[in-house]
Amino acid sequence: METKGKTYVGSDKLYEDVQRTMRLAAEMNTGSHTEAEVRQYLRKITDNEIDDTVRVFTPLHINYGPGVTFGRDCFLNFGCTLLALGGITIEDDVFIGPHCVLATEYHPEDPATRHTLLTKPIVIRRNAWLGANVTVLAGVTIGRNAIVAAGSVVTKDVPDNMVVAGTPAKVIREIKVKG
Repeated sequence: METKGKTYVGSDKLYEDVQRTMRLAAEMNTGSHTEAEVRQYLRKITDNEIDDTVRVFTPLHINYGPGVTFGRDCFLNFGCTLLALGGITIEDDVFIGPHCVLATEYHPEDPATRHTLLTKPIVIRRNAWLGANVTVLAGVTIGRNAIVAAGSVVTKDVPDNMVVAGTPAKVIREIKVKG
């Protein structure tokens, strides 16, 4: 089901898909599973291939799996939440700290249409690092090698090789590279 950049009012099929994802996530988050078992759950949840180098510490809260892709050697720390109807791309070598929220879904400001669900995809580019408790909002791309400081709320795209911080997140400086 294609959901990227769409307006959603909801449907029985969508509700079934969300319930399936949440049921599998609850199973994944219950008990003590090996890394390999977690990856197996992620394959079922996302209906995508998950490389054996992907590491996810549970619990992971996710409402819709088919729009989520994980690159090689990426890591999600415990307590992350993915509101993923709009699609989430996590590229290779990405680090995501504990309790981060990636929210591709939002509602219109106008009270008359507020019950409508809108979505835009989130992309986390190669080698980016999100510190603890970062929130990334719908439609945002985090650039290659970028660092998002702990506790930041990202409302706009982050350029490659930059450190951002704050609420809303703003560029602080360029990444310092030795050599």
